Amino acid sequence: MIVLDGVARKPDGDAVLFDVVTADANEVLDEMRTLGVARRGSIVIEDVTAELSDRAAEAEAAGAMKLRLAPVWEQAEARIRAGGQYPVSWFALMTIAGLIASVGIFMNSQILVVGAMVVGPEYGAIISVALGVNKSDRVRIRAGLVALFIGFLVAIVVTFAFSLVVRAFGLEPELFRAGVRPVSNLINTPDFFSIAVATLAGIVGVVSLVEARAGALIGVFISVTTIPAAADIGVSSAFENWTEARGSLIQLLLNVAILLGVGVVGLVAQRRLWARVRSRAKPAGSPPRPDV
Repeated sequence: MIVLDGVARKPDGDAVLFDVVTADANEVLDEMRTLGVARRGSIVIEDVTAELSDRAAEAEAAGAMKLRLAPVWEQAEARIRAGGQYPVSWFALMTIAGLIASVGIFMNSQILVVGAMVVGPEYGAIISVALGVNKSDRVRIRAGLVALFIGFLVAIVVTFAFSLVVRAFGLEPELFRAGVRPVSNLINTPDFFSIAVATLAGIVGVVSLVEARAGALIGVFISVTTIPAAADIGVSSAFENWTEARGSLIQLLLNVAILLGVGVVGLVAQRRLWARVRSRAKPAGSPPRPDV
């Protein structure tokens, strides 16, 4: 611990720097909030990527072997809140992702459709709404839902306009014109497997965000049929394939609803799971933490 007397300004006071093992981070942060540190000043959390400390290793081993990978909830929620920001670039990415997916539909290219899934930023908004539901934060819920509605609407409209140009100039590939559209048929045909994949992807999304597993989060992006469904609505509407457009709309709504529902439940379940792990990892008969 390092205490720098009187160096802080606005408000004036001391700056305190200290290390804490991950197993105790949530409890320490809760105590600091109780003391009003966040209200009167500020709390900044930094990850340590590498450390050479026998004392830290002994502290984790003695008190919480199972909690070495426990999430720090303030950081987890900060990651989710970061995905709940909607600048102009967010809507631009939604639109570009829709256009890439539309080209993939025309070309029957699964690679392009997967690329569009990765580009699309919609999952950040979905999980932000889920956090808002858990926190009863109406502002966050409303902002996320509005962003999703406008983002998907813009993507559909722009994709529709692009598809009209393709149709007007006869630029669609021969196979697409002949009705051979395996990629489109996969997108606009929601079924049991669509529900299963969306549910599993939602679970992975919650776990990856809470535990900062970026690689797993990318897997979520390429597993859910949201952007491709929005693109297929625009393409199918431009070519007056109303049955396919309706199927894609159902697919889109189904995936968003499942991801949102799983996000709401998953965030609560993660907290309860780690709380149970912590209660079991705490040594029997250990004394309570002293008042600060």
